[in-house]
Parts: sequence; C-alpha cells; structure tokens
Amino acid sequence: QVQLVESGGGLVQAGGSLRLSCAASGSISSITAMGWYRQAPGKQRDLVATIASGGTTNYGDSVKGRFTISRDNAKNTVYLQMNSLKPEDTAVYYCKATRYSWPTVYDYWGQGTQVTVSS
Repeated sequence: QVQLVESGGGLVQAGGSLRLSCAASGSISSITAMGWYRQAPGKQRDLVATIASGGTTNYGDSVKGRFTISRDNAKNTVYLQMNSLKPEDTAVYYCKATRYSWPTVYDYWGQGTQVTVSS
C-alpha cells in the first residue's frame, strides 16, 4: 500500500504561481512513477505531469512551459511548480503513484487539493 498526502493548493490570481507537494509513505520502494492529474467540475480527470523513477518527465499540452514536476527522493515527495496560472487551470489536483509488483500494476491516488485561479 501507498499513502499520498497532497498540500499547497489555494486561491491565486491569474499570472500567479503555486507549488503543490505530494508526500508518499508506505510501500514506496516499488513506486515506478508519480504524477499529477486534475479534474475540473463536469470534466474528466486529465494528465498534468508525470515523473518516472529515472527522472523522465511528461506534461500535458496545456501546461507545457508553465508547470514543472520534480521529485525529492530523500523526502519521498513530488512537487508541481505552477507558474503563469490561468483561470482554466482551476481544478482539483490529484497526486498519483504507480507501483509495480509483478505481474500487477497498482495505482494510488491522493485525496486531492483545490486550485482556484481568479481572473
């Protein structure tokens, strides 16, 4: 099992910045990737950014060049630095961890943190 605790959401004006954190605990040694997803009201949950255990990153098209995902392995924490925020970035942001235990892949989700960007 993996437990994820997110923090750092809040209200910010357009053009501002926020940094989200996701601390992982439990069976973290077998985590292969972590990432952030977001879900706005009435919409599906979409990819924001992921980072693999080797450091490879992947971003959703709408956040490329504005958001940066990083990880601190010593703290078992993943961060999402969000710059140049837009009202359309408003959503609940969820942290996800993927754990591989052959032959099964397990996905774990955090409880979500609200990000609201005002115009």
